[in-house]
Amino acid sequence: MRVYFLSCTPAALRLNGMYIGTVDGFERHIELNPSDSVFAEITPGDNLHGVNFFLDEKFFSCPPSFADLYLAENDAFVYIREYAPKDVNIEVIYQTRFLGNLITVFKQGGVYLSAEGREFDLSPLPSTFSNVTAEVKTLAGMEVLAVYGGKYLLIISGSGEKIFLNAVEDAEFGATLKTVTPFETCTASKAECEYSYDGDKLTLTAGRTVETYAPGEDVMHFAFFESVLTRGDYKKYLDGELAEKAGALKEYLGDFIAVTVPPEKFFALHGDIKSAGLVYPKNKNLFEIKYFAVDVKDGKISNIYPAE
Repeated sequence: MRVYFLSCTPAALRLNGMYIGTVDGFERHIELNPSDSVFAEITPGDNLHGVNFFLDEKFFSCPPSFADLYLAENDAFVYIREYAPKDVNIEVIYQTRFLGNLITVFKQGGVYLSAEGREFDLSPLPSTFSNVTAEVKTLAGMEVLAVYGGKYLLIISGSGEKIFLNAVEDAEFGATLKTVTPFETCTASKAECEYSYDGDKLTLTAGRTVETYAPGEDVMHFAFFESVLTRGDYKKYLDGELAEKAGALKEYLGDFIAVTVPPEKFFALHGDIKSAGLVYPKNKNLFEIKYFAVDVKDGKISNIYPAE
């Protein structure tokens, strides 16, 4: 089995005590047999705790909570998603009283939201909320608290409940909530959504995906799969005969959650074909990658099939 290592932040990789190199967003790989039970140690900088685990059969069926594991053919991709900070002192980042609720954003290892009002709620937040700005907004004639943390927007209702948390490029408060959320796709697509608000919850009433960049022919197949994922106008990538079956493609491809580039080994085995890896959830932080290929005729996709 070829095992690829990736990390959310640069870190040193050791296997059975031997220094292998630095892992980060670029793949570093080794060949191993899960029955060999190799001991892995991954140590980051920035005053973070390292992680360690055995690369054995248990790991490849039930990875630890700090790692995401992706299985594909005879490959495995190990992504270390988070490291625990050594500094666990409590630091209040933001605190205010809002319509009888005490709203607190604080850091204790990770970043958390505490909302004390009619009920009490404690929930984790993305690390971008280490620095926040906030203001009271009027939505559908009612006050809500908008808390901004980097590219994320958190909205808290008048009863102190978290009713929205997502990355946004723009948000407009009025009779409805209108948001623009960018996707990390090769077409730089964006989701334009509109929500109604009844004082308790938001309800999606309209939405569309807009592509802002025309893909080149070399990445057109990636743009197609990403368009299926983001509910864009993927029919435009298909030739006439296949376009007639566009409505059945979502069921054919299944409930994938991401699109990825096949590794170099894939092309050594399958040749230079236009293909992409579709990521499917199997269990908590365990995923399976299935490769699909396409045939292109006159600039349009004429066939889609599993790359086996």
